[in-house]
Amino acid sequence: MGLINRIRSGWNAFIGRDPTDIYQIASSYGSSYGYYPDRKVLSGGSEKTIINSIYNRIAVDVSTIDVEHVRIDENNNFLEQINSGLNNCFTLEANKDQAGRAFVQDIALSLFDNGVVALVPTDTNKNPFFTDSYDILSMRVGEVIAWYPDSVKIHVYNDRKGEKEDIVLPKRMVAIIQNPFYSVMNTRNGTVMRLRRKLALLDQTDDNNASGKLDIIMQLPYTIHSPALKQRAEARRKDIEDQLKGSKYGIAYADATEKITQLNRPAENQLHAEVESLTKQLYSQLNITDEILNGTANEQTMLNYYDRTVEPVLQAIVDEVKRKFISKTARAQGQSMIFFRNPFKLVPVSQVADIADKLTRNEIMTSNEVRQILGMRPSSDPGADELRNKNMPVDETGMMPQEGQVGMNPELSPEEMQQYQ
Repeated sequence: MGLINRIRSGWNAFIGRDPTDIYQIASSYGSSYGYYPDRKVLSGGSEKTIINSIYNRIAVDVSTIDVEHVRIDENNNFLEQINSGLNNCFTLEANKDQAGRAFVQDIALSLFDNGVVALVPTDTNKNPFFTDSYDILSMRVGEVIAWYPDSVKIHVYNDRKGEKEDIVLPKRMVAIIQNPFYSVMNTRNGTVMRLRRKLALLDQTDDNNASGKLDIIMQLPYTIHSPALKQRAEARRKDIEDQLKGSKYGIAYADATEKITQLNRPAENQLHAEVESLTKQLYSQLNITDEILNGTANEQTMLNYYDRTVEPVLQAIVDEVKRKFISKTARAQGQSMIFFRNPFKLVPVSQVADIADKLTRNEIMTSNEVRQILGMRPSSDPGADELRNKNMPVDETGMMPQEGQVGMNPELSPEEMQQYQ
């Protein structure tokens, strides 16, 4: 019976549809593309330069940090995670095309390229025009193309039509995030823009040097003063071109009195030195090193990078999301947006055991919490969920013996108990 039920109820993506309706259904799918239509493409040619790798590295690091909708107490201490649509957008699924981590990476990459981005709630459980208390079901990253006193025009992807559209929304309904490194990345004379222009000039110079032109100067044995002599010289130049063009191996002959000078050598300029100087400036202003990009940076370098580069971007995101998408009433009830960074990611394996011992011994974390960070299954031992010092002795009731109660734990001698006390 199990096999029969499986045959009756089963479905296959290739055979579970009516073949006669394939062409009719395909015509109703909407616009189609050979690439991901909502993918962020950097402007100004940055997609082909080192700027792309820098932006992508920071955006990926920003997306690896958890952003959650939480509840806090009066001292801003974390209490619990709130199961809401807003939290789902940042942790699991932002829209039908992006997971939570891809959404945060899209925010950071668009922020670096445009300087300002808008987070648009595309689906909500209530109409935001009539209430401030609503839950966001899906979100999109949009580009602000026009500013009004109380509204903004946003260029955003419409996942129902499959194309980008311009919409105007009130500022109170849209999270407008500004790049904390705007003066470095987005100003006209900022380091990134200057580096982009220098790289464009360097590419143009390389293209000219590799264009296949001979770039030669031919010195004729006579002076050119009259139009007739100029016409004669032009005919001689044309003759040399025709010889080179028509020759199988590119060979031409010249008169014994003619002198030919070749110019297609790399021109001496300061572009390489200027590009290297601007790259170093950009690295220092963004607190990035070559070791961070190639993955060989030490713990102290990575901590400085996270504290001074990654966290300002995350703080700008969570502050604006909290300001726009969490109402005053909800904030008064302890709701907030917080990001959490796992400190164990930068710790070498050789130091994990020592750190875990200190955290459990000082009653900061339980054994199961440490095991979860290490990717291990939780222990079924009830003591693994207790927040206590495992090095201290306990009696049969689970309590530490008090002074004068040494006999309650026969495995320890009075000298050992005196050492613990």
